[in-house]
Amino acid sequence: MNQLRSYAVVTGAYWSFMLTDGALRMLVLLYFHELGYAPTTLAFLFLFYEFFGIITNLFGGWGAQRFGLKSTLIGGLALQPIALIGLSFMNPEWAPAMAIPFVMGIQALSGISKDLTKMSAKTAVKFLIPKDQPSSLFKWVAVLTGSKNAIKGAGFFVGGYLLYKLGFDCALWVLAAIILLALVASLLFLPKEIGASKAKSKLQGLFDQKREIKILSAARVFLFGARDIWFVVAIPVFLTTTFEWSFTQVGTFMACWVIGYGAVQACAPAILKRFTKGHAPGGKAALTISFMLTAIMTLIAVLFSQNIAPHITIVGGLLLFGAVFALNSSVHSFLILDYADDDKAAVNVGFYYMANAMGRLIGTLFSGLLFQWGGILWALIGSALFLALTSGITLLLPTRKH
Repeated sequence: MNQLRSYAVVTGAYWSFMLTDGALRMLVLLYFHELGYAPTTLAFLFLFYEFFGIITNLFGGWGAQRFGLKSTLIGGLALQPIALIGLSFMNPEWAPAMAIPFVMGIQALSGISKDLTKMSAKTAVKFLIPKDQPSSLFKWVAVLTGSKNAIKGAGFFVGGYLLYKLGFDCALWVLAAIILLALVASLLFLPKEIGASKAKSKLQGLFDQKREIKILSAARVFLFGARDIWFVVAIPVFLTTTFEWSFTQVGTFMACWVIGYGAVQACAPAILKRFTKGHAPGGKAALTISFMLTAIMTLIAVLFSQNIAPHITIVGGLLLFGAVFALNSSVHSFLILDYADDDKAAVNVGFYYMANAMGRLIGTLFSGLLFQWGGILWALIGSALFLALTSGITLLLPTRKH
């Protein structure tokens, strides 16, 4: 097997998907906000996206172990064009009672697609790197994760731009064409046997995970919940209503945030190398960064509550938060692959990303609710509390790699 070619195919497919995923998120958020939907309603539009991600990661990991990662990757890539084209048939004249369930159903399909693709791409890296090279594994996981987040950030900008230039329906068809190209390339060039295991696990063993994987997964729930509490609904709506930014400005800011976040993630091995003395990071690194995140978000909430330079506090503070969050996420992404067993890698990673999706679901729900109840300040406070919980759970991780 040509490992470099396989890595390139997996990365390219993941990039293409995340470009459309970021663009779709921005399209839906801005389009339905323009139609007059309230923040809580906007949050509900994404709930099925996150909820079905939980189920997909759990059972998708089991499916990947039995049938190989190519099958789940192809399945994920095939579903996204269906979701994109299906959403283009929504009529803006529909009553909310019809439009909301329709969009939630389409978002469910997109959520299944996203998490099949994500779980498959990230697990595949473990099988493309020699087992005795943990530092190399950290490097290539960071490159994949960081680059895909930069691409997703570009997708936010693309979504806002396409909505402005082409309108909602045409933008969705353009995105569907992009993902179809990635699907064809994956079918042609990715080896069938990647990630398939001779040991076939049973469904009842999906929750039979090692202690460190359960702890890391619990920390992941609150880490990504903390991000999405402000990121999904609160900040985009706040920027358009309070700062009076245009759709393009909001899309550009969200794009820059995620692109910068991805760039830091990709550089995480080089950044952390001086602190880990050249070794791959362990639980201690995750804990230190988690404490830093908690302090940053708490400071942002305090400064904003006192009305101290609100533009600088929100924009600058969240950019700083994004850089540190990227390091934390990168360490987590390495640790799950490091902790995973070869014969259960897909199941282990699927369980972990199930927790990730659960965190996004909780964060999405609270993003709409907290913003509706108390504005952006409540969302920031909620994020700080979630990060404190993340730090408390991370204390339980082993300080060294197993």
